[in-house]
Amino acid sequence: MQQHEFARSELGTLGIELEIQLLDSETLDLKPCAAELLAQREDCDMPHFKQEVTCSMLEINSSIHHDTAELAAELQQLARRLQQLAAACSAIPCGGGTHPFQDWRQRQISDKPRYHAFAEQYGYLARQFTVFGQHIHIGCPDGDTAIWLCHALGYYIPHLIALSAASPFVQGEATAFASSRSNTVLAFPNSGHLPGNIKNWPDFQALAAQLSSCGVIQSLKDLYWDIRPKPEYGTVELRIFDTPYQVVRAVELAAVTQALALFLAGTRPMLPGREALYSVYGYNRFQAARFGSDAEFIDVRRGQRYPLRDSLLQLLSDVAPYAASQHAADCLLRLQQAIEHEELDYQRAMRLAAQQQDLRLLQQQLAADWVVPPDA
Repeated sequence: MQQHEFARSELGTLGIELEIQLLDSETLDLKPCAAELLAQREDCDMPHFKQEVTCSMLEINSSIHHDTAELAAELQQLARRLQQLAAACSAIPCGGGTHPFQDWRQRQISDKPRYHAFAEQYGYLARQFTVFGQHIHIGCPDGDTAIWLCHALGYYIPHLIALSAASPFVQGEATAFASSRSNTVLAFPNSGHLPGNIKNWPDFQALAAQLSSCGVIQSLKDLYWDIRPKPEYGTVELRIFDTPYQVVRAVELAAVTQALALFLAGTRPMLPGREALYSVYGYNRFQAARFGSDAEFIDVRRGQRYPLRDSLLQLLSDVAPYAASQHAADCLLRLQQAIEHEELDYQRAMRLAAQQQDLRLLQQQLAADWVVPPDA
């Protein structure tokens, strides 16, 4: 494998990817129309919309931003454009980390060589990988900083999973998980956390070269870690978020991630050693996916365990001074209120499902949540 140099980026710059459900406008089941939809694209759309592994998924890619207000404006514009493209295919875009009642056996692999190779490698898991995530890229000045930030952010993975959890239903069943999507991701090799013995950029390059020479990976795209360096972009990429039900929540998650990265880089707080951190990583990750903000958090830094909800509120307080703008500060405040009033995405979806007793009515409401009005 070619040795990748780390492209220099300004610390804290933002970019996001959003994997979106494409629904049949009548049945509200997933509709395999991504290729038809993308065929309508104009040149200005090309960098922002791309096909994903199965034909009922589509990815939105933002530009690079410093300001979350600018990110919000772009995402709203892209969401409106996607609504137009989908309508021409009798389809509706929708957020959420999983579709509540789709059958994975009906999914079709996208007609791209990489996706066919993926399906050949992973069998049925490729079609089960019809789950939907938000990936957030944070700019870093160099590779060593990126590796340090990957480990530092690892302490906060349960917090970010809980904040973004939006997949309590799978295959027509209530899963008892706030984020069932995360279980699907863990089925793949090279998932989980960055190996703890990777201390700097040369260590990472050596590991990538070794995995490539053994045939474990063909490219860095085959590293499905929760957080990974993205050298060609000069970023750290966080991959553990469920796609939220609303564009505004996607921006809020970007704002807290940006503020957290700036807080970590600006204060270099005393965090647990990698051995201690990763000894409880899987447990904390599971707890957050299972129980959301009601999870138990083992804080190896303090040698305590306490409700993740308390740690979430402390996190928002800690990073508030590092909000990059007033818009970002407002995003953090809305997240705080969502925690306090139990209005995180998975909580709202579970309440709506209990009220309606019909997952199709639930999906109808969630699809309406994604709609961005023309004057937004």
